[in-house]
Amino acid sequence: MRKIKEVLRLRFGLGLGQEQIARSCSIGQATVHRYLERAAAIGLGWPLADDCDDQRLNELLFPRRPVWPLPQRPGVDFSQIHTQLQTHRHLTLQLVWEEYREGHPDGYSYSRFCELYQRWNRNQDVVLRQEHHAGEKTFVDWAGDTVPIHDRESGETAVASIFVAVLGASTYTFVRAALGQGLSNWIDCHVRAFDFFQGTTKLLVPDNPRTGVTRACRYEPDLNRTYREMAQHYGISVLPARPRKPRDKAKVENAVGIVERWVLAALRHRKFFAIAELNDAIEELLERLNHRPFRKREGTRASLFDSIDRPALQPLPAQRYGMAEWKTGQYRLSRRDRPALLQRSLSTRRPTARGRLHRNEH
Repeated sequence: MRKIKEVLRLRFGLGLGQEQIARSCSIGQATVHRYLERAAAIGLGWPLADDCDDQRLNELLFPRRPVWPLPQRPGVDFSQIHTQLQTHRHLTLQLVWEEYREGHPDGYSYSRFCELYQRWNRNQDVVLRQEHHAGEKTFVDWAGDTVPIHDRESGETAVASIFVAVLGASTYTFVRAALGQGLSNWIDCHVRAFDFFQGTTKLLVPDNPRTGVTRACRYEPDLNRTYREMAQHYGISVLPARPRKPRDKAKVENAVGIVERWVLAALRHRKFFAIAELNDAIEELLERLNHRPFRKREGTRASLFDSIDRPALQPLPAQRYGMAEWKTGQYRLSRRDRPALLQRSLSTRRPTARGRLHRNEH
């Protein structure tokens, strides 16, 4: 306000030009022109009236613009839209927005609709959100905790490992105990998981265990031959998680923690003498876990599985996969057998352009 008063005094009191006023007040000439234009519009001169203090002068020169009420837009349930995008993998925001505008012609534009959806999606309380579509991925892993199996006669104790499989979209969970983490148990748990889900997903995401992955690699891991044949039998593509990247299989990491809290912890006071007895107890608790209501959203794992994952799963083949192990053998050739093998190879060679190779009968 001090600058404005000085501009008015120099212009109307002393009659200076705008360039001179700008240099005297150390402001731009365009600013001087704007101040004088506003003062002329409201008939303001010099000296100012006694009641024209700084606040009054500011209100006269810079009146507040009227605030027009924004049009009320119909609300959008982005949680329901997010569920639809997970359920139907071919559904796009463009189609959802077009259906929204059919019911609300005065609704949001497409760009504003996408911006609001992305803002809602960012506000979800997860560090790294991964989009899991229905029937797309199954995550598998061994739990860190084990369960002891006691022998009634000798009193010895064996350790039972816990296999966990979880579907990406619905988090529907399968748990199975096995005596060891060998290849036969690894394959058997997968087959039983597929039977439990009554179908298979398109992708299978394991960790990098030696039973499933021969050579762990970030880009081209080598799969065990039996594991690869099992995947081909069920029409699944195996996509191992990257080494030292637990977020690639965050679903099963979280599921393992839930299984350890709600299944294994509930069995801490029980003593098992057979692996079948342990699996019966796990099956009972697993049924309770899959029907346990979510805390932060409606429904259960079982209800989401019935509505999202089950319709999108691939059907099971007519026969279950039969276990087969592949081993590499070594054959040592003695010195006595080498000449005969060489003669045999020469006699079976095809004729060349230079002539035929005759068998040496000496």
